[in-house]
Amino acid sequence: MTKTDIESRIVRYGDLVPCRTAFIDAHTPGSDQKENFTIIGGGVSEAADQHVHIKDTPGFNIGAAGQPPKCRNSLHTHRTAEVFFVLSGRWRFFWGNTGSDGEVVLNEGDVINIPTGIFRGFENIGNDYGMIMAILGGDDAGGGVIWAPQVINEAQDHGLILGQNGVLYDSKKGEALPDGFAPMPTLDDDQMALFPHVTSAEFVPRFVARYWDMMAMADHQPALVIDEHGMLKDRPGFSLELLREGSLDDTAYSTDRHEVLMVMRGHWSVDLDDDRVTLAPGDVFAIPPGMKRKLTPAMSGEASLFRVRNTDDTAGPTMAFETAAPSR
Repeated sequence: MTKTDIESRIVRYGDLVPCRTAFIDAHTPGSDQKENFTIIGGGVSEAADQHVHIKDTPGFNIGAAGQPPKCRNSLHTHRTAEVFFVLSGRWRFFWGNTGSDGEVVLNEGDVINIPTGIFRGFENIGNDYGMIMAILGGDDAGGGVIWAPQVINEAQDHGLILGQNGVLYDSKKGEALPDGFAPMPTLDDDQMALFPHVTSAEFVPRFVARYWDMMAMADHQPALVIDEHGMLKDRPGFSLELLREGSLDDTAYSTDRHEVLMVMRGHWSVDLDDDRVTLAPGDVFAIPPGMKRKLTPAMSGEASLFRVRNTDDTAGPTMAFETAAPSR
């Protein structure tokens, strides 16, 4: 792989291209300032003009959401895994059909593995612009988002209509549903009643991992965060580990898996054959199977990164609460 090929597999934080019209709540007050980033794969964006940095997927998608203070992402659910870690800021995650069943506050480096089959939202409750990085299960990320009915109805009041084809149409730009396409139907009361109610006491121990706990466990080997045997037990089609200084020795290694490195803190050197690249916080590096690589912190001080690998498990409902929640 040439130096140019290697660089094409790295998405630098400073080069991320935002989309401000990615989802149905893009005009809804309180949600209209958020930015969506699709880093690997198209994610679940509903905007035709969403920029995708790396189009080929390794069995999962990588994205990000950036929001100023007091900006929120509206209630929605997924058919496959949705995992976040907080890159910057302070965030409140909430869930339930109306967003009132439970909530948890996450700080920088914390991980949340939100189970399929419950509605969830999140907001930046910090004082500055914040960023959360996302991992979505499956090459097609489950085929899209299921929105809570009130989100679809409120969006229509502000000029955005989601078609049954999964595409957004903005009446403020003179757009309308194409002939033969109906609006996305909303779930009715009977369908909404199938979604479970999950308290914070049930949710937090099973689906939240705190940064400094992961750092402690990664002292002499990578901390297995999401895996059948991980801190958060799940099989979403990928595994997630946290690495820090001291997690790996100086030996180069290779794997038959796709591996994505996502830097949390510090700068990291990645040696690939005769080439070396340096990664900074927020950078994402997709390494194909079979390449030898060596990971080392590039300077002293706190250094951590998340490592994502595809597994043989099929992307789908996560190991979560049993639910008969409908698909659309």
